[in-house]
Amino acid sequence: MIDVFAFNGYLVAVLGLGRSGLSAARALQESGAEVWAWDDDPAARQRAEELNVPLVDLNSCDWSECTTLVLSPGIPHTYPAPHPIAAKAIAAKVEIICDIELLARSQRLSSYVGITGTNGKSTTTALVGHILSITGRQTEIGGNFGIPALDLEPLGEGDIYVLEMSSYQLERTVSLTFDFAVLLNISADHLERHGGMDGYIAAKKQIFRRQTYPRTAVIGIDDAFCQAICDDLKAAGDQAVVPISGYQRAHGGVYVLNGILIDDMEGQETAVCDLSAIPSLPGVHNWQNAAAAYATTKAIGIQPHAIMACLQSYPGLVHRQEAVEIVDGVAFVNDSKATNADAAARALVCYENIFWIAGGRSKAGGLKSLAPHLGEVRHAFLIGEAALELASFLDGQVPVTLAGDIKTAVNQAYKMARDSGVAKPVVLLSPACASFDQFANFEDRGDAFRELVEALDGRHQDPFEEPGLFPTRKPDVTGEEMVKW
Repeated sequence: MIDVFAFNGYLVAVLGLGRSGLSAARALQESGAEVWAWDDDPAARQRAEELNVPLVDLNSCDWSECTTLVLSPGIPHTYPAPHPIAAKAIAAKVEIICDIELLARSQRLSSYVGITGTNGKSTTTALVGHILSITGRQTEIGGNFGIPALDLEPLGEGDIYVLEMSSYQLERTVSLTFDFAVLLNISADHLERHGGMDGYIAAKKQIFRRQTYPRTAVIGIDDAFCQAICDDLKAAGDQAVVPISGYQRAHGGVYVLNGILIDDMEGQETAVCDLSAIPSLPGVHNWQNAAAAYATTKAIGIQPHAIMACLQSYPGLVHRQEAVEIVDGVAFVNDSKATNADAAARALVCYENIFWIAGGRSKAGGLKSLAPHLGEVRHAFLIGEAALELASFLDGQVPVTLAGDIKTAVNQAYKMARDSGVAKPVVLLSPACASFDQFANFEDRGDAFRELVEALDGRHQDPFEEPGLFPTRKPDVTGEEMVKW
């Protein structure tokens, strides 16, 4: 846990006692701060009390005594309206920050990589951390991804924190200047929390706040918003700017053409590796993530051949197009994180001869975005509350079986795929639905899928056993579609 020594002897309020809020409250306590912790949820307050975190009702406290409010990312302090407690803090001129700001004020000698974007943050954060760790750099990985910032280990001078940064966290991290800042893409998201698209873009741009040479900005150019930001940064000339792309040339940067990762950071357009042969990085969206990770780690000082080897050994994130196993020639992919149609569409373009497990609890947004990407689906096995809705949508496009539950779906899909006679069949769990009808969360659903696959009777192979063993394809998807995702 990080020693937040700068707050020793000060009174600090903490609102929101989820993972990051509890972590912040405990770190502040152990560092000698007086902590007033609160959550609107009685269950969260009870968990905090069990950990001896002091509770104070921030609705009725004396804010003139407080210096700082650590506000959990999910709680608004501006749009669409400030939380009533945040409003009291603002009226009392109390600073509002998040746990990553506490990390930044405490670990001042370390280097920082910040990664943001509407999509791909977690994969890129994991990739950068994987590359740095494997190549021997002292690295801690967290933030919006994985471990809360203050539960990370303290690092020394030159050691590197790799932090996934949400737009909410960027607004509340005021003193941190990232040595290496990555903006992957921008599309409409969380607009109500930022007062519209302009506010959302402004929040994302904070990743580049106060950067000067030799600090580096790595920025995707596959959408108009990021292209404009890239052009502005280049024109200002304050920091090094490396453009990246998943499907088009990015002069002076890193990009992917037809699956081939190309390094043009020195203007030599050097082919690095074939990403389409890496089962943990399927699809154009993952190729953009790989380009960003390559550009970032090369800027840090990792040699290209080492980065290439690390990309090839990257195991992928669980539940996000996770290559599970190959059983009797049938490949199994766990994409349980795909809880809406757009996310499932990203997976459907990455494989041929798909035996698709879908369903769960329907979400807002509908299923229309799946329609253009059903060409490789040989059969759909439908589960959960949305099974009939999906069957109606797929009628006349894809043969379906109402499997009902995931155990039945896995067994039926495996048998049909194994006996189908098609080349390199794939059983893909990419539900396009939430999990809460039959599971606690998408992780629980993905774990159940993996356990069922591992229990199948047949010859099991590791998908990373040899290059090209896992059946991915170069997706026929346009840049416009990738930006939409």
